[in-house]
Amino acid sequence: MITVHDLQKYSLFGGLMADQIERLIPLLTIESYSEGVPIITEGNRNDRIRFIIDGRVHVIRNGKQLNELGEGETFGEMEILDVMPAVATIKTVVPTRVAAISNRALRDIYKMDVSTFSMIIMNLARDLSRRLRRMDELACQEKI
Repeated sequence: MITVHDLQKYSLFGGLMADQIERLIPLLTIESYSEGVPIITEGNRNDRIRFIIDGRVHVIRNGKQLNELGEGETFGEMEILDVMPAVATIKTVVPTRVAAISNRALRDIYKMDVSTFSMIIMNLARDLSRRLRRMDELACQEKI
């Protein structure tokens, strides 16, 4: 079972009060994967944001490993916002447990509490902006 305390370490829930997070817990699902299993496959649809509870995953695009994510990190956000197929494969490195929130659950949050939904979307935008900034910095370094 995931707790409010567990979720507070994820940037997606930053700025939310404990009671707001408590109302989100029933909307989450816990998924367990063994080592070497793709959670998301490049080119396929994804309808969930996932938060790594424990374990590690590789981010792979066109067969090339781009990144490794671990406990406390999230993935799958882009597909939730742009409703496009996944741009990368997310594959477990070790047995991994994630909490997931579906696109449908996000719509339920919107109906339940617009303030909570707005904070989650703002946090999501910040996270994606940070990733985009890192990618821009890496692209600029490669050109030098």
